[in-house]
Amino acid sequence: MDLGIKGRKAIVCGGSAGLGRATAVALAREGVDVVIAARDEARLAKAAGEIAAQTGADVRVVAADVTTEAGRAAVLAACPAPDILINNAGGPPPGDFRNWTRDDWLKAIDGNMLSAIFLIQATIDGMIERKFGRVVNITSHMVKAPANVLGLSNGARAGLTGFVGGLSREVARHNVTLNSVLPGQFDTDRLKSNHARFAQGGDVEAYRDRAKSQIPARRFGEPQEFGDMCAFLCGANAGFITGQNILLDGGQFPGLL
Repeated sequence: MDLGIKGRKAIVCGGSAGLGRATAVALAREGVDVVIAARDEARLAKAAGEIAAQTGADVRVVAADVTTEAGRAAVLAACPAPDILINNAGGPPPGDFRNWTRDDWLKAIDGNMLSAIFLIQATIDGMIERKFGRVVNITSHMVKAPANVLGLSNGARAGLTGFVGGLSREVARHNVTLNSVLPGQFDTDRLKSNHARFAQGGDVEAYRDRAKSQIPARRFGEPQEFGDMCAFLCGANAGFITGQNILLDGGQFPGLL
């Protein structure tokens, strides 16, 4: 399917690995000019070279921490007028809320809520002027089915979800959409590290097998599947989809809404 976005410009945060990288690949394959941002310069350069080899695209990189004002400025300097913005950041560590300090909460909110809001704030008026804009926030299936040990992530991501829901209705008439994609368990390095942590020194593979058995699809998601969904939401023909929270979890969430 031709998504009608060849030549568009995109910022992909967290684009050096995992679901962010998969999204960058999917967009680059569609002919989008992609800027990927992450903190690790060497990892970024490696990812950009591999994405270029896969897709033939010219992928630019910005080594920056988008939770900071300086980091966001660096990303926007590299792509000042994006048509597509992919907000993506790894979540804070799990734990017991009794042990979390104010600083822990502020760090989570900066990473998983405010950084995305500030990038939207900096880019959305340009999208409105050009009569085309696609914002996709990569959040988590925990927004719909929160786990107690992931309270920092639950709280911050739910806050972003609420903000986006309101703004999406204000800008829809300008062909600017804002949606969130909620990944379940996708087979990324982050999932593997989380499983190792949750196994608490036990058999990690056995833990992974148990986790997989609880997914109706009986497998973990493939990052490419996720990237393709994000790219679809960025397409020219996806302008009637906005304010949505799209769950990709292999059927694990038991509810209807």
